[in-house]
Amino acid sequence: MKKIFVLSFISVGYFLQAQNLGNSPYATYGIGDVKYDNTIETASMGGISTAYVSDFTSSFNFANPANNANLELTSIKLEATNENNYFKTDYNSTKSNKHSTYLSNISLAFPLSSKVKMGLSYQPYSSKSYDIINTTTQTLSDGTTATYANHFKGSGTLNTAQIALAYKVAQEFSLGLRANYYFGNLSDLDEFSASNAELYNGYETTTNVRNFNFTLGANYQHLNTSTDKKLTIGATATFGNTSNMTTSYKNSTYFYTDASMETKSYETIIEQKQSNSKNLLPLQASVGVGYGSENQWFTSAQVDYKKGEETLYFGQTRQFQDSYRVSVGGWYLPNYNNFRNYFSRVVYRYGAFYEKGNLSINGQGELDPNGNSINKFGISAGVLLPFKNSSITRMSGLEVGVELGKRGTLKDNLINQNYINFKIGFNFADKWFRKSLYN
Repeated sequence: MKKIFVLSFISVGYFLQAQNLGNSPYATYGIGDVKYDNTIETASMGGISTAYVSDFTSSFNFANPANNANLELTSIKLEATNENNYFKTDYNSTKSNKHSTYLSNISLAFPLSSKVKMGLSYQPYSSKSYDIINTTTQTLSDGTTATYANHFKGSGTLNTAQIALAYKVAQEFSLGLRANYYFGNLSDLDEFSASNAELYNGYETTTNVRNFNFTLGANYQHLNTSTDKKLTIGATATFGNTSNMTTSYKNSTYFYTDASMETKSYETIIEQKQSNSKNLLPLQASVGVGYGSENQWFTSAQVDYKKGEETLYFGQTRQFQDSYRVSVGGWYLPNYNNFRNYFSRVVYRYGAFYEKGNLSINGQGELDPNGNSINKFGISAGVLLPFKNSSITRMSGLEVGVELGKRGTLKDNLINQNYINFKIGFNFADKWFRKSLYN
């Protein structure tokens, strides 16, 4: 059985890389629509993770690798997300819906010793998936009409593979380090054509990403043994980009030789550029504080900060703004010793967040520091439904979560996005690698 789980972990990872994920229209900017960190446990509590140390021995916290002192079992998680987006704009009173389902996380974690814990994780980090055609009709000087079309198309996914280590320095203090590898390709196309001509003019941006960075985490947790109340403080910082993000930009004219419009011919390059940068993910930091009662309830608040970055977009350098996110959330477990009432042993999670986004867009749809901030807020909830034979020391089960939120604005004919995301997954936990007592 354990071999089957390991083989599934590898094969599912291959499938994860090939997925086509759904997006917001705002994915057209930069590296796309960011999905990480979209684990059910974190998302169901509004995104709190920096000061969250699981009371149970079967869960690994990748967001803050220092928060894993309690991990004692080998844990495998497989999770999927169903996204349902509802878009609206005042431009021509347009409405649109978009739905997608994808595998959002696989992870394997296990203790190396009583003080050292290790985890491996694989998730989609961001994606682009949009295909929009905007047509206009004009009357020419000779009385005839011509139709002009702008075709906007984007595709590609960035994935992240991670390895994390946690070390318990003292009874109340732990440190953690996570190495992050980002890889994938993203492309954007802005193509112009006219009905009275076969020539196309295309602006294409292609980004190839092979990038490392590191996340350092720290955690302090004090447990009052007389009351079972605990105070937790955590912090993380992501830094040290290595390798390059290579962005190629090409402005050209061409003809299509096939009906599917995939094969170009007689292409003439008007302008071509290439740039390399290491600021795919600039400085990020997080700090959180939490308070709770051992094996009963926990609540936490945290603030995340991400420094703005520059990127090459359709041949021009664009500036993304500094962003921050405020999250609150927690969990509640009624009575884990009540085996007569199943729902008393269910872990109930709750949360909410507000995010000041890194996009500021003017009425022409361009990045502009004086434009409209594309912000996001939402509420979330979830449950861990334990397997029948699960105990407090072996909390395996079915994870279910839901998140409702809003992003964007209707100002200046921009797009308002309402969404509801459903998440489901399994957490399998067992004590592997035990030494045999008898030969």
